[in-house]
Formats: sequence, structure tokens, C-alpha cells
Amino acid sequence: MDLNAIIENMETGDQDAALVALQTYNKKVIKLIYFKFNSITRLGALAMGFLERDLQPSCQLACLETIRILSRDKNNVAPFITQTAMLTLSRHAGIAHGDGNVPAAENPDLEIIVEALKSICNICLHNKVAVGVAQELQLIVGIAGRLKQCGEDQWNHHVRFFDLRLMFLLTAQRVEMRTQLLKELRGVSLLSDHLDATLGLCWPDTFEVARAGVEVDPDSDLPVRLPPFSREKIERAMEILKILFNITYDANRREVDEEEAAAFRHLGAILRHCLMSSADGEDYTEEFHSHSLNLLGNLPLTCLDVLLMPKVQQGSIEYMGVNMDAVNMLLEYMEKMLDRGKKLKETMLPSLNLLTESARIHRETRKFLRMKVLPPLRDVKNLPEVGEAIRNKLVRLMTNIDTDIKNCAAEFLFVLCKESVSRFIKYTGYGNAAGLLAARGLLRGGINPGIYSEDEDSETEEYREAKAKINPVTGRVEDEQPNPMEGMTEEQKELEAMKLVNMFDKLSRYGCTFTVT
Repeated sequence: MDLNAIIENMETGDQDAALVALQTYNKKVIKLIYFKFNSITRLGALAMGFLERDLQPSCQLACLETIRILSRDKNNVAPFITQTAMLTLSRHAGIAHGDGNVPAAENPDLEIIVEALKSICNICLHNKVAVGVAQELQLIVGIAGRLKQCGEDQWNHHVRFFDLRLMFLLTAQRVEMRTQLLKELRGVSLLSDHLDATLGLCWPDTFEVARAGVEVDPDSDLPVRLPPFSREKIERAMEILKILFNITYDANRREVDEEEAAAFRHLGAILRHCLMSSADGEDYTEEFHSHSLNLLGNLPLTCLDVLLMPKVQQGSIEYMGVNMDAVNMLLEYMEKMLDRGKKLKETMLPSLNLLTESARIHRETRKFLRMKVLPPLRDVKNLPEVGEAIRNKLVRLMTNIDTDIKNCAAEFLFVLCKESVSRFIKYTGYGNAAGLLAARGLLRGGINPGIYSEDEDSETEEYREAKAKINPVTGRVEDEQPNPMEGMTEEQKELEAMKLVNMFDKLSRYGCTFTVT
């Protein structure tokens, strides 16, 4: 059956003829993304017209499948972006708000809801007008209402996933909807609770998260190994993390009240658990950790103390009486992304920035990272950037062509040195350090004002013996160079000196040098 015949069958208005025609068409084009037929818009309008009638479920589903398939192509969404069309689709999706939050049916047809949600997602992805209509219809309020029912079993994975996907698309494109979700709908608490329920978490203490139903042997010396999350849980969790990222993008740049701070700390505790967990597959795990890190970077700095709050348990990494599992995981993740060397700005910088800010405000974190990254210096014969230690890798980044990358690497090492110029030069060499020092106005030395505890700068025996011979520019002991004056007579030395004077005189006369006044 060709397209014109399908349109003719639909134009008769007969529900059975339309059902057969649409089912035939959908099977034929189910894998297509782009459509070249001029009659496609007419078919979309007819399918939307049928949806506005009282149809049997099978015909509703066929119409929605057709709309979902056609809306993959941004050139075909014109019949679906009107207020009437979007309201019709939202009613079928169960998220309409214009009629006072249309109540869900007792036994909702989940297939119809999912197809309607997929269609709205496609339309809002391709068309900004549709996003504006979605804002007018308050669809985000309808989605939020259903998210509050996260504990109910009537909604399957697909309904929950596409609810979240649509909320992400709306908040990604409209500041007004981000603000509405954050403030009016209490988005941080709402989505944190939904993330909690999705991952099946429990709370042994205020800011300590555990996995419900997972027993931990208190007598074991081995680190606790949690079972990986299923793919469905991870897919929904990542959508939640992306929405939270959208609505908290400026949280660390503004003042937050006590209620907001408590909500952010609660969320931070969940994110710590996300970082310490894995997914079903390495790729999923990396993506899950990446979204968790990106969101952690949005939280106010004062709320990052939740990373250190869990009690030290058997198998935990302890330093100064504090649980450093999360900090160690961040460092390992950062080094892993650094070694991979691809898209460092997107993959490595979030974790590096998070480590920098955590080290700046938490003494225990800074000392732990300094022990890992800048241990007492023993190798004084090689350049600071030569080698495979994490310090060497970070020093190499300090001369990266990307300004953001080199600045972040330098800032991290500078913070670990308590912003002491002499200590910074000791570990990186003056040549590598010059960019940051010049930007801070510290090329002449000194210390940048900062809130850091007093501790000793431990020096190894090797460093102490070689200290006088280290070239501060390169940061290593240079091979002794032969004396260029050796073997010259006094007359030859005087001649070379006069040549040098003449060269300086020439530079001065040509305006290449200026006197300092």
C-alpha cells in the first residue's frame, strides 16, 4: 500500500480502515529517519486528527506510532507543534496540566503513554516552538506530579525513563522551566528522592548511604563490593543526574540558604554512593560516573564535606582518621581520563576541578592528595615533566595548548603546595610555573593569601644534598657545563667583554632596550 492509498483510507474517517493502513505504513517505515515524500505532512495531520476522536486503544496506538516515526524528521513536525496537538499528545501521555492535572486512569495503557511521550520528546528535540508550547501547557508540572509516584508499581521502566527524558529536554532548552522546577516544584529534593528510589538506597546515618538489601560482613577486611546496578536503573539515574545538572548549574556561584544547603548535602551523599558504585558494563559505569562528577561540580563548595563524612570501615582508605574512598576514587578516575588523552576538557577537567576545590577547603583532602601527587621529592636528575608518575603527567599538562587544561592543572598543583611559590617551583620548575605565577602577579616569589594549615615541608635526603645544584628554571640538577672562558688570555677575555658592550650599545641605540626608572 503506497502513501497516497494510506492517506485515502484515512480520509474516509473509518477507524478500522485507518488502523489497517497505519499499521501497514508503520511496519514499512519503522526504521526510517528522513522522509522525502510531499504527502508526509498530510499524513501527520490526519493521524493527529484521529487522535482527537474517541478511538479504540489499538487505533490510538497506531496513530501515535505514526506520529513518533514521522517526528524523527525535523521537517515533518509542523502538524504536531500547535497548542491543540501538543495538548492532545500530553493527554495521551498522562501529563496534561491544563485541565487541572488530568488524573491517571486506574489501568492506564502503558504502551499508549510511552508512544505519546516518545512523540513529544522527538517534537521538542527538533522544534523550539513546541518547547514554548510545552511551557505554556505546564507539561513539566504534569511530569513532576508523576515523578512523585515513583514508589508505585503501575509505571514501568519505559514510562519513567521517557518522563525523565522529556523533563531533561525541556529544562535544557528553557531557563524558565529550569527555574520553575528548581523553585516552585522543589526540583532538587524531588529528583534526589526519585534518584534514591530508583537506585534502591537506604540511610544508616544522616549523610551516609547504603544499598537496601545488601548485607555487609563487619568482620571482613576486604573492601565492600556492591553488586552493579542494572542497565534500566542506570539509564533512569543518568537522566535524573542530567536534569539536576540543568537546574543547579549556578548553585556554586550564589548564596544558598540552610534549607537548600541541606538538600544539596543530601544529594551530595547520594552522588558519593554513585561514584563508589558500578553499572552493568564498563562503558555504562564510566558514563554514570561522568554525570555524577559533573553534578558534584555544581554543588556549593561548603556541601562537599559529605564526601568525607562516612565512617571508616574495614577495607576503607583512611587518612588522618577520615574515610578517603571517594577522594581516592576521584583521583584514580582523573588519572584514568588523563592517560586516555581524549577530550580532556570534557572527561578529565570536572574531576580535576572537584579535587582542586576539595583540597582548597578541606585540610585532610589536601594532605592526602599531596601525599599521592606530590610525595617527598627524590628524583632531582630528571625534568619535572619527564616520567609516568601523576606529578609528571600533570606538569606536562601545564604547557598544554588548551588554556583551560593548563590552568586547571597548574591550579591543582599550586593548591597542593598551599599556594607557596617556592614549593610550587620546587615541584614543577620555574619555566612550567611561570604562566600561573605571572597571572597571579607572583613572578617575584612570595605566597598567595589562602586559608591553609601550617605543616612542615618535608625534604628527602636526596633533595637536601642536591638542592644547591638544582636549576630553578628546569627543576632538576643540570649537567655541569664547560667554562667558556677557560683557556683564554686576559686580552681575549677583555676583547669578548668589549664585544658584549658594543652589542648592548647597538641594542640601546636602535630602541630595543630601555632603562628602568
